[in-house]
Amino acid sequence: MEGPEALRDHRGEGPKPRLTPAQLAELAQVVESGPDPKTDGVVRWRRVDLKAVIACRFGVAYHERSVGKLLKALGFSHISARPRHPKQDERIVAAFKRTSSKS
Repeated sequence: MEGPEALRDHRGEGPKPRLTPAQLAELAQVVESGPDPKTDGVVRWRRVDLKAVIACRFGVAYHERSVGKLLKALGFSHISARPRHPKQDERIVAAFKRTSSKS
């Protein structure tokens, strides 16, 4: 017996991570590089899309909410940039964004 010390709460380690650090790094790279409309079929990542990518690449099933928690832990925000059209001309966009000289 451990005596009165045994009456203290013993915290468990919790569940083991389902993705290794290398897999998390690969997932972060996938998110950072963005989807390829031709192969992925989407123009921006949604949690449901990333859920399918994780299941396909790593063989691990996650709930969409858990995918959101993974993304937050990796430092990604739920706010996303507007998707760009694949045939968008960057020169025209840059010319449009230019403003006149400041007064």
